[in-house]
Amino acid sequence: MSHKFTVSILLLAGLGSLTMPLSAMANFDGNLTVEVDGLKNKQGQICASIYNSSQGFPSNSDRILQRECTEITDEPVKLTFNNLKAGNYAVAVMHDENKDFTVNLNDLGMPLEGFGFSQNPEITTRAPKFGEAAFLVVGANTTIKIHLKYL
Repeated sequence: MSHKFTVSILLLAGLGSLTMPLSAMANFDGNLTVEVDGLKNKQGQICASIYNSSQGFPSNSDRILQRECTEITDEPVKLTFNNLKAGNYAVAVMHDENKDFTVNLNDLGMPLEGFGFSQNPEITTRAPKFGEAAFLVVGANTTIKIHLKYL
């Protein structure tokens, strides 16, 4: 066996061991923990919705991948999404003070309850786009922090 052939076999074996974890990671289901702070009170509940595409983000409930709500007992409030495939996601959070599962709006269309998004983008005159709030889930456990805003 020639020296070049042996080296080639060893290189291929080494590359195979490097790519195995990457391909296994693509099929890996991970968990996402969302930590929410900045609450103005402890009334009601915190609801978080996770999206895996720009279609429907952040307000179309038909496009939500998963939704979790929890009572407010301590701050930060923690919500967990399980069994997420590796990929890009964005999260929209609301402080549902009256527990009606809706972001209540005033006559001008402005939210009356607290809200926030992953990546904590600056909010001006519109909700953020998916790309402004997107983050990557690639491991067993990912944690993000969202700071609520009140208008």
